[in-house]
Amino acid sequence: QVQLVESGGGLVQTGGSLRLSCAASGRTFSRYAMGWFRQAPGKERTFVAAISSSATRTYYTNSVKGRFTISRDNAKNTVYLQMNSLKPEDTAVYYCAASQSVVTTTSLYNYWGQGTQVTVSS
Repeated sequence: QVQLVESGGGLVQTGGSLRLSCAASGRTFSRYAMGWFRQAPGKERTFVAAISSSATRTYYTNSVKGRFTISRDNAKNTVYLQMNSLKPEDTAVYYCAASQSVVTTTSLYNYWGQGTQVTVSS
């Protein structure tokens, strides 16, 4: 069982930056691949970024490549999402999730946080 708590969301202007954090409970965090997803109002939850358990592999959706960076600190049971050059279309609730393998498919993630709101004003 893994419990996840996101933080770091907020309101930022276009071009600004935010760093999201996701703190995990339990001693098995380092065994899980971690992902970030987002859900805008009236839309489905979609994949943003993922990182393997050992941080050797990362994946991004095309729209955030070069702007977002996913990382993790297994000693702190925490995964991060550094978001730079933010755009209004990045506005959404951001969720972190844990999976047995590093995948981009929402349904393959077993554990989810409660989400944190990111709002980018134009």
